[in-house]
Amino acid sequence: MRQVILDTETTGLSWERGCRVVEIGCVEFVERRPTGRTFHCYINPDCDFEPGASEVTGLTLDFLSDKPRFSEIVDDFIAFIDGAELIIHNADFDVGFLDNELRLCGTHYGCLTARCRIEDTLLLARKRYPGQRNSLDALCRRLGVDNAHRTLHGALLDAQLLAEVYIGLTSGQSDLGFGDAAAEAAVDELPFEIDLARPRPRVAVSAEERIAHEARLAVLRKKAGAAVWDRFAEATVDVTRDAEPDALTA
Repeated sequence: MRQVILDTETTGLSWERGCRVVEIGCVEFVERRPTGRTFHCYINPDCDFEPGASEVTGLTLDFLSDKPRFSEIVDDFIAFIDGAELIIHNADFDVGFLDNELRLCGTHYGCLTARCRIEDTLLLARKRYPGQRNSLDALCRRLGVDNAHRTLHGALLDAQLLAEVYIGLTSGQSDLGFGDAAAEAAVDELPFEIDLARPRPRVAVSAEERIAHEARLAVLRKKAGAAVWDRFAEATVDVTRDAEPDALTA
């Protein structure tokens, strides 16, 4: 599987307001491993930066004035990403800008989704860490990715960091290919027998532990309006109510 981790920098937050792409950075992975191939270019946007945008990237119109326009690099860019799975953080933002650039170059270029499958690491992070900050910097800290050298936003640097973040976010998947096939097969051959018919041990809970548990649930209910534990308790009551008498004494 070929993947391209991609990031862009722009003159502002909205291509609908005329903002343009000023930098593209891509890192190629094959079978979830870096190949060493990258695509990186600065682009002359032919428009000014929105207030604050230049400070985020450190890029200026003077620096970009002699750089190629998007129409001059579009074929090389398409050749690099075509057919790959694109890994992008907050994909709607980058895809919106790049689709606009492709549209300005000619309708025959189509859109990114017609050429590539797109995986949004922001959506992956929100599923794994709901209710938490999931910016690239926050994920680097959470997943142990060293981003101390990231003082400004840069498309290639951010793509390299995102590559490490993506591996950290998806390392629990079963199809990564990192496992030893012989070791995995051996899991099915246990060195001892398990009698599934034997009764399971039960843990006795003291009165003090029950009181502490109920007190903690009361705090959660007050703060959140409900405790997740209550749903499990209700499910347990329903199961025991419907069970056969012999099953309850097993």
